[in-house]
Amino acid sequence: MIGLGLYAKREIKVGLIGLDTSHAVAFTKILNDPKHPQHVSGGKVVAAFKGGSPDIPSSWDRVDKYTEKLKSEFGVKLYPTIELMCKEIDAVLLESVDGRPHLKQAIPVIEAGLPMFIDKPVAGSLKDALAIFALAKKKGVPVFTSSSLRFAKNTQEVRNGSIGKVKRCETFSPCAIEPHHPDLFWYGIHGVESLFTVMGPDCISVKRGLTEDGKIEVVGKWKGGRIGIYREGKGFGGKAIGDKGKAPVGSFDGYAPLLAEIIPFYKTGKPPVSVEESLAIYAFMEAADESKRRKGAEVKLAEILKDNR
Repeated sequence: MIGLGLYAKREIKVGLIGLDTSHAVAFTKILNDPKHPQHVSGGKVVAAFKGGSPDIPSSWDRVDKYTEKLKSEFGVKLYPTIELMCKEIDAVLLESVDGRPHLKQAIPVIEAGLPMFIDKPVAGSLKDALAIFALAKKKGVPVFTSSSLRFAKNTQEVRNGSIGKVKRCETFSPCAIEPHHPDLFWYGIHGVESLFTVMGPDCISVKRGLTEDGKIEVVGKWKGGRIGIYREGKGFGGKAIGDKGKAPVGSFDGYAPLLAEIIPFYKTGKPPVSVEESLAIYAFMEAADESKRRKGAEVKLAEILKDNR
């Protein structure tokens, strides 16, 4: 792995993988434009690998538009392979909207020893997520994944103890479904990430059902008898109840708070989210699908993790 100490005092040269998501453009604007109202300094997007998935319309019908924008407005240089790009950069934003190619795309980055942020979903399956983190650990390469909602101010305040120990939390977010992925991976991940940010990784089991108006509802049991609930809904939000009061959680504060965590991560090699917590999130979502297949039966996360290792 490249010595991370070399990054501490200079601007990080960042490479994008996957130009089929609005995040590729939005992140580049925040990092590259000093006049952006939410500018995050310390890193600059200089290179990209186009990517794109032919069987997902939201991928193939946007990739050319975003590619042209990055080239014309920010001078981002395109590379024909990830391997070639990795020779010219310091760190990676893996942004492909489709989680399925993430494992294949992550391998050359990890082999090159570059720190990497993987945007949601971390992979197209829990099995691939486990493989990515296992390879990164084996090679000693820092990797993390997160929804931007994790770093919303109200969610972080509760995580950091503003209402004491959280006994119960309920979050909601849109839950558009993409048929090649487990149901919650595509968009429900946002509300689930907020839920785990508040509740922590020690979820034991889940049961999936429907709300009164027919929307997805997943009820999780955490250690100590704590309860966490994710529901499909409009917008982003939620509420938490602790032993010192209650508070709103789950807001969306834009992308800058996430990028403000990614740049220091590149420089220190210390992920702001543990592998344990990220894998618990994806096990929760995979278990929710299994519960659906079992007609709402309770499914333990340990079982799901064991079956996918």
